[in-house]
Amino acid sequence: MIVQKTSVFPASRKTIFENLLKLETLQYIAFPYATFTPLDVDSSFKWGVGTASSYKFKLFGFIPMGTHTIRIERFDEKTGVSSKEGNKFVSVWNHEIFLEEIDENNTEYTDRVTIKAGWKTFFVWLWANAFYAHRQRKWKKLLIRK
Repeated sequence: MIVQKTSVFPASRKTIFENLLKLETLQYIAFPYATFTPLDVDSSFKWGVGTASSYKFKLFGFIPMGTHTIRIERFDEKTGVSSKEGNKFVSVWNHEIFLEEIDENNTEYTDRVTIKAGWKTFFVWLWANAFYAHRQRKWKKLLIRK
């Protein structure tokens, strides 16, 4: 199943991309729906093509979901981001981010996620719809603060 959410963010594509590089951005925009505690990287970690990292993943900050692994396949300001992700509960969580600059102060941002989790797929898809709507609201808050 696929989740897709699009919003217009009040920032340039460059500003959004610079924030995408940072693990702390993921941690901020995911909270409180999910927490990601690094298992194999430190706070200076930056995403990039070929990076793979693992996290202790908790739903709502307290329901343990095991180790979530993120492998970056594309990471480019113009073509966006593509990652292959998963954990023991969700075997496929392929996430793409597209950035389409509208003007120097506004960018259309799209999250598209393909989910496969066996019989749990529909329930994961329901949660993911709420999660990505939440993430995009948090992105807007983050960008307005800067």
